[in-house]
Amino acid sequence: MKLNIKLITKVFAVVLPLVLFAISLSSCGDNEEFGVGPVKEEMKLEPINDNMVARGKEIFNVKCVACHKFDVRLVGPPLKDVTKRRRPEWIMNQILNPVEMTQKDKTSKELFAQYLVQMTFQDVNNLDARALLEYFRAVDENKVTP
Repeated sequence: MKLNIKLITKVFAVVLPLVLFAISLSSCGDNEEFGVGPVKEEMKLEPINDNMVARGKEIFNVKCVACHKFDVRLVGPPLKDVTKRRRPEWIMNQILNPVEMTQKDKTSKELFAQYLVQMTFQDVNNLDARALLEYFRAVDENKVTP
């Protein structure tokens, strides 16, 4: 069997650009590890801020506790070690943009498929979401009890 080099060259000339184009499209858009939402850049976390932890705990007890616990499944997933499993940017985007995250983010879609309940937006701003993240960090580092 004789290889037709001209045919192979023509096929590569057509197929290779298409493959490269497809790869470039798949990498467009939001950083998958960050999720989908307003947090698009890497967060630089400082040591845990006790004031933010206290504020985050207050917000959690008012807006989140009906669906989330730390060590057991409730309506939503348990949150223990969430800061060890997910990037801070992803956590912030899940809090600030839960519906779109469920529609477009792979991990959030998987959680929705498992728990079958759509997390709703809890009318929090960026500072509230940041305080919740700080509370989750403190719980995960055993600096506070849930």
